[in-house]
Amino acid sequence: MELSIIGYDPAGAWRKAAATVDELLTYRNSAGVTWINVDGLDNPDAINRLAEIYHIHPLTVEDILNFEERPKVEEFEQYLFITLKAIRRQAGGEPIIDQIGFALLEDTLITFQEIPGDTFDGIRRRILYTGGKIRRMGPDYLAYILIDAIVDEYFLVIDALEARMEDFEDRAPDEKDALFITDLQKLKQTLIRVRRAVWPLRESLAALIRMDSSKIHDDLDPFLRDLQGNVIQAAEAVETTRELIAGVLEVRFSTTSIRTNKVMSVLTIISTIFIPLTFIVGVYGMNFQYMPELAARYGYPIVWGCMILIALGMLFFFKRRRWF
Repeated sequence: MELSIIGYDPAGAWRKAAATVDELLTYRNSAGVTWINVDGLDNPDAINRLAEIYHIHPLTVEDILNFEERPKVEEFEQYLFITLKAIRRQAGGEPIIDQIGFALLEDTLITFQEIPGDTFDGIRRRILYTGGKIRRMGPDYLAYILIDAIVDEYFLVIDALEARMEDFEDRAPDEKDALFITDLQKLKQTLIRVRRAVWPLRESLAALIRMDSSKIHDDLDPFLRDLQGNVIQAAEAVETTRELIAGVLEVRFSTTSIRTNKVMSVLTIISTIFIPLTFIVGVYGMNFQYMPELAARYGYPIVWGCMILIALGMLFFFKRRRWF
């Protein structure tokens, strides 16, 4: 577990790293806004100690350490707790879904990240080197900026999934692609995971907007509504991509059905042609002593000629009917 602290106010900003949780006591009364980031949640004792220092409820600690927790918003006397899922891209691999918790206090924001590494480096640079509006605002605006960065990453992941979906649309007519169904099923499972991460966040943001909390200032409402609109757009994009899977499968099954029908058509024609031929062979294969044609000098070639003519005639008839 790694602890990093960033402090800022309109005049400047600083960044520190803490080796232990108890070192955070030094920064409790720092001027301005303090952002504490907990990277990796593999040390429950340290998390409990941090919760003790900042008066975070044990139920919140359980939610922080429960990586399957559904995105939600809860208000306590000392802080506002928000948990959600971040989705990060992997080059050539499935996206990583990371649970992130926000404990928003009066002048401090604590973020808890399940998996080390995040998409917040750009925000850190803005705080430390650029300044601007973010330094003039409180920790509630910082929480909004961080959540907004997470939602922006949603769109990048969804765009990558849509590109994979387009690849499946190209692969659908290729009957020799034996891995098509397996790969499509993996994409479907990924979309289900992404949907579970994105959809509940709409409800959480709606609850946050309705919430009359002293930790969220009124001037943040327009930003939260815009963020909610972005989340709804991302959720709809996920649903659209999921619906495309059904269309791609329909194309695949239609292609397979057409191919099967063609094969069956050819086999039916061959079988139909052999019906009269089989009849003739069956008649002349009977072992009766008195059959008039058996004694004919040219009986054998005549029968062969008749069978060839029948076969060619039937082929010509089927061709005229455009049955193949």
